[in-house]
Parts: sequence; structure tokens; C-alpha cells
Amino acid sequence: MNIALIAHDKNKQDMISLCKEYKDVLAKHVLYATGTTGLMVMGATGLDINRMKSGPLGGDQQIGSMVAEGKLDMIIFLRDPLTAQPHEPDVSALLRLSDVMSIPLATNVASAKIMLDYLKNIK
Repeated sequence: MNIALIAHDKNKQDMISLCKEYKDVLAKHVLYATGTTGLMVMGATGLDINRMKSGPLGGDQQIGSMVAEGKLDMIIFLRDPLTAQPHEPDVSALLRLSDVMSIPLATNVASAKIMLDYLKNIK
């Protein structure tokens, strides 16, 4: 599967912890991430990640383009719903595209764990 990893600044440590916990599962898939999230996760886990631009610099749009082209199977996007994001229109567009294209999208750690547990248990 092709899996995208995105985390707002306040959620990056949660993403790192999640990726450490599910490193064996994630290592079996092709990973994509926005720039800073990808850099931090790679540094903490050693996972091979294809990095896009930083979210505010177009990374969310790059991930959205992959969704529109049918190139992603799952997205883990740990959002910070309490902080205004300067690129909120890009975030909204990505969420909308995920719904339109029926791409599973986790927006918090609990839903991400459910999706990753599913991947862990399929053969």
C-alpha cells in the first residue's frame, strides 16, 4: 500500500511515537510524507519515506494530487483542530478529496491505530 503521513506541528511527536510503535507494519509499505514530518519520522525511526514539500509550502497539495490520481491507499493526518493553520484551504481540499476518492483517512492517533492494527493483522 501507499501510505501518506502528515502531522501539524503540535502533533509531530505523536506521529513519531505512532511510527515507532508501528514501525514493522509501516516498513512493509511505501511511505510518503510532507517535508518536516517525513524528516522527523525518518530520523526517529529509520523508515524510508518519500518526502514532499512542507505542508504550508505545497506538501498538502502534493499529497492531494496523489489522492486525485489514485496513487494513495491510506492517509494518516494528525491534525491540530484547535490551532488555525495558514494553509487551511489546502487541508480542507485534502480532506474533501479523500472523501471523494474513498481513501481511508485517520485524523487522530486513535483512528490511526485502528487502521494500522488492521494492516498488521492482514496477511
